[in-house]
Amino acid sequence: MHSHAQNQEVLLLRKLSCEELPDSFALKHKQFAHLREVKMFPNALNPHKEEARALVRAMIDRVMELHRDLRWFHIGCDEVYYLGEGEESKQWLQQQGNTPEKLCLFHIKAVASYVASAYPTVTPIMWDDMLRGISEETLAESGVPQLVQPMIWDYAADLDVESKVLLIEKYRRCGFSKVWFASAFKGATGVNQSLTLIGHHLKNHLQWLKVASSIPADVLQGIALTGWQRYDHFSVLCELFPVAIPSLAVCLQALENGGYSEKVKENVEKLLGMSNLEFDTFMSTSTGTFPGSNILTLVTQVSFYLKSSVDELLERNRYVTGWFSPYHRKRKIIHPIIMHHFQPDAISLLSKWNAVVQDLQAAMEQVFHKCTVEEWMEENVHPSLEKLQQVVDDLDKAIKAQN
Repeated sequence: MHSHAQNQEVLLLRKLSCEELPDSFALKHKQFAHLREVKMFPNALNPHKEEARALVRAMIDRVMELHRDLRWFHIGCDEVYYLGEGEESKQWLQQQGNTPEKLCLFHIKAVASYVASAYPTVTPIMWDDMLRGISEETLAESGVPQLVQPMIWDYAADLDVESKVLLIEKYRRCGFSKVWFASAFKGATGVNQSLTLIGHHLKNHLQWLKVASSIPADVLQGIALTGWQRYDHFSVLCELFPVAIPSLAVCLQALENGGYSEKVKENVEKLLGMSNLEFDTFMSTSTGTFPGSNILTLVTQVSFYLKSSVDELLERNRYVTGWFSPYHRKRKIIHPIIMHHFQPDAISLLSKWNAVVQDLQAAMEQVFHKCTVEEWMEENVHPSLEKLQQVVDDLDKAIKAQN
């Protein structure tokens, strides 16, 4: 791939969500709920409603207003699981020759045709998973291959190179002129993942490089490195962007150099100001000098040690489990000698974590909106910190009751 990397676009895109363009993030709102394919679910659009198509067009126009020099426009279209299950679709499918595949292609064509006619210099891109199982004949007849470029996504570390090459050959035979790849530099390894497993993402990119070197050079238009903020609009946050910058650097350098070597690793470490980049565990011992590296350091501390240190005290310290159990705490019973064995530990642990969390809160507030900081803290910090605070408070109450 490196030989023709110069004339390729290496795009850094965020995969904001799954499904069709106005998916959950529009259809979850009351004013658009009537445009859902299935009344209950906000993740697919009813393709039969003119108002639904108008919503898509309005969204495309809004993006185009902000990005007037666009050459490509991603129209989404992945994981449309409930397409064909709405009442209007069921009626449409009863007509002879109609299939869910044709319904999908009919909608893709409508969206792509709008982009092509309203913005002739822009090429629509779409996720490819809804196309994978469609027969070559149906795809070729649909007219879709002349309108869009498919973006083949796979975020696995053990991505199957051979099956990707066969899929690309199929797309070429159907009439698609170019394809894109989509990898991931963060996300895709766990819905509530807080630290990025660099090794996983590097392997994913090395597999994509193998695919690139197994197909004709002029077929690949580019690769999008997706970085997920969440798995969808309703799930929790996965890795924060500053936490994943080392992974992004590693993946970009692997693509830029057509592989990954000791020399490339040293270069990445120099760029990030990190003396020891760890790939297979999450522990990078050095702090780094890149913007946001303080967030990575503090998130690493919290993710590794907060819950485990609090659990250690509350569940495995014999003085707590034996002499200050929930039974004792409720009745404010404490043995005066035992208290001295663990009260100092509990207080110092609490003050240590309060300081770390304060630093993290301040660092995150420099970068993120308040609601993001609040959500991350509630998910990853508060459960353990509140447990620790509670045991310290209960100790105080028990000591006062004794006195």
